[in-house]
Amino acid sequence: MELAIPRRPLTASIEASSKQVLSTDGLGSLFPSGTWVYLTDVGVDPLDTIVAAAAKLRACGHVPVPHIPARRIKSRNALELRVVRLTQEAGVDNVLVIAGEANDQMGPYSASIDILHSDILNKHGITKIGVAGHPEGNTAIPAENVNSILLEKAAYAARTDAEMRIVTQFGFDADGFISWADSLPEQGIGLPVHMGMAGPAKMTTLIKYAAICGVGASMSFLMKRSSALAALAMGFDPDPILLAMEDHVARNPFSPIKAAHVFPFGGLKKTANWLDERGSWDIKKSLYLDANVI
Repeated sequence: MELAIPRRPLTASIEASSKQVLSTDGLGSLFPSGTWVYLTDVGVDPLDTIVAAAAKLRACGHVPVPHIPARRIKSRNALELRVVRLTQEAGVDNVLVIAGEANDQMGPYSASIDILHSDILNKHGITKIGVAGHPEGNTAIPAENVNSILLEKAAYAARTDAEMRIVTQFGFDADGFISWADSLPEQGIGLPVHMGMAGPAKMTTLIKYAAICGVGASMSFLMKRSSALAALAMGFDPDPILLAMEDHVARNPFSPIKAAHVFPFGGLKKTANWLDERGSWDIKKSLYLDANVI
């Protein structure tokens, strides 16, 4: 008889827009203390709004993790101003560096590695750094270059004090995402992976965001796995995807998958309630303080 392997819920981070953070009441009790809340930046919020949202998260006992979108940063001075305000006014020491979705490069930074090489993050004490991962590829990057770019970022982490992690785009093919993550160490990419996934939401909402975020192939995979009519009626249940990751980690303790990163397309409160019900929020002390998680 095969012995059951204990499964512990993966700890989770969550995304939110600055306006969501500023307009949400009871934010301190919505997530457990110490939760990492990533602040999205799609080019619509001014710096004042982003800093205010980060400061509110810090005041509520959470960890603000602002996006730093390379292609939207207009100058080195603009980057330094952003970092200085986030660190000094909101206590930020943790960011997600991304290329950004700007059609045209607005300044000297064309990619996230340029932000890293600027040394501005390190200069101002930001040592916890997330970088983007794309298990299903990235339409903006040739397929053969996707992992070589991650290898360059891993090399940066190895020669600096950066505590770097990979935060992936969301998707619905759990087996494919797991296989991608577990293939990284053999390629010399020894970074922990925080696996992106969608929270509970209406299927129509997911279809919209899948098109915006370039994960249409993954959305097609999801629809093939379920009755289209039933899925549209019942909505998306993320539990099977998260359970698959947790079961895999339980059986493979050396897997680079260390956490789940949830995109709350169905709303912050709905997603937080789901995580609370399944135990991912049932953490008295943030597991992100554990060296084995970072």
